Amino acid sequence: MNQLALLFLLLLGAVVSVPLGDRWNLPAPVLMTLGGMALALVPPVPDVAFPPELILPAVLPPLLYAAVQRTSWRQFTANLRPILLLAVALVFVTTAAVALVVDAVVPGLPLAAAVALGALLAPPDPVAATAVAGRLGLPRRLVSVLEGEGLFNDVTAIVLYHVAVAAAVSGTFSLPGAVLELVLSAVVAVVVGLAIGWAANRLMGYLGDPTLQIGLTLLVPFVSYLLAEELHGSGVLAVLVTALFLAEYALGADDVTARLAGTTFWEIVDTLVTGVAFGLIGLELSQVLDTAAGRWGELLGWTAAVAAAVVLVRLAWLLPATRLTKRLHARRDVDEEIPTSWRETVVMWWSGMRGVASVALVLALPLRTEDGSPFPARDELVFIAFGVILFTLVVQGLTLPRLVRALGVEADSEAEEAYERHLAVRAAKAARRRLREIEEVEDLPDDLVDQLLHRAVEIGVRISPDLGEEERREDHAQRTSRLRRLRRVQGEMLSAARHEVLAARTEPGADPEVVDRVLRHLDVRSLR
Repeated sequence: MNQLALLFLLLLGAVVSVPLGDRWNLPAPVLMTLGGMALALVPPVPDVAFPPELILPAVLPPLLYAAVQRTSWRQFTANLRPILLLAVALVFVTTAAVALVVDAVVPGLPLAAAVALGALLAPPDPVAATAVAGRLGLPRRLVSVLEGEGLFNDVTAIVLYHVAVAAAVSGTFSLPGAVLELVLSAVVAVVVGLAIGWAANRLMGYLGDPTLQIGLTLLVPFVSYLLAEELHGSGVLAVLVTALFLAEYALGADDVTARLAGTTFWEIVDTLVTGVAFGLIGLELSQVLDTAAGRWGELLGWTAAVAAAVVLVRLAWLLPATRLTKRLHARRDVDEEIPTSWRETVVMWWSGMRGVASVALVLALPLRTEDGSPFPARDELVFIAFGVILFTLVVQGLTLPRLVRALGVEADSEAEEAYERHLAVRAAKAARRRLREIEEVEDLPDDLVDQLLHRAVEIGVRISPDLGEEERREDHAQRTSRLRRLRRVQGEMLSAARHEVLAARTEPGADPEVVDRVLRHLDVRSLR
């Protein structure tokens, strides 16, 4: 089996893991990691030869861009304080704790190398956290904070990692220089992200066609990432800024086709890239096994110590940080989404799985230092990192659903339904208000106005049926039943029409372009 065949096998696994995960109630990233581990033990499967320096720019931009589609700038600013406590402060604390543990248990390891390991293990994976937490029916406030943490912690961790690796390679370290690099990296990233977002927004307006607009969105995160990295900025932060800018300004309320098609497109990209990334994590098991030959006891002891530090430091930080945030939240009139009980805090703690970024960073550790000597304990650091990553993904990922059920943490469905009703009322009122504005400039027949007013009310009722009065709800239910029957019969009629047109495609003298144009018309008609 060659590398290309292995890639397509991972892509197939990414697609199949989604329904399997739903059937077995397991997160798809965990299934892909286990599948990659199983493949790594099969002799015909080759070792992964993907250049480590290309993993971050190839995987992170599309995953981060897809994740931002589920959030907004308002949500980020509303949760700024809890996100900063997790994405910035906790990254520093975890890095320091891991560095101290590794420095104590691994003999002769330079402190800079220990800090590098701490930095690459500090950020929980945004993809794993979102994929696992989002499908468990957790309260939206928890998912929001986990998404925000996952999106922004990579920025801090990657800068810390680069500083530590540079110190380990050169043998020198400057704290003022490291702080300056962190600040400049963030400033450059924000400038690049805004510039690319503005340019992409203008270009989308020029392109017009939804197909071209969606194709542009595929290129934008890579351009933003690579340009920021070229200018010594944070590529991750640049992608986040660009994605947030486009999420706010790229599509208008009437860009229906681009929004529907774009959402579907990015769900596909997210599924495929996520599956491949976590499959690669499992495939690295073969390298870990080679490193551990004859040293299992020693290496497993080191890994267990670091894993304990990573997991326990998160809990030790979350408990007081959550309490502090709740106390500050009670004193101020803000709309923060924070854990409201110790049970939710425990779920947040156990959701801190490591993943793609940690794997890419550990594989990118240099082979040698500036003086030509081997990078200190590189093989041991790789083993420890993969041990911690696999523990958090497999153990925490498999047990998180049971923990959620045992603690009784679930989404506040009543609050979500109330907000849905609120939006339905606003939508119906906006439709009626627009109808009155049109009446002022156009002479509409009374019967048409009555019909349109009824349609305006129906907009809200169809979104939230319990908005209407009892008679109206019964009437709506009857019409809904008739509409379903109408759509079913009409669907069968359109299906027969499509089969007839497709059959014409194989007839002698048929023009495929004309057939496809007619078929596209029938497909669009089927969506109405």
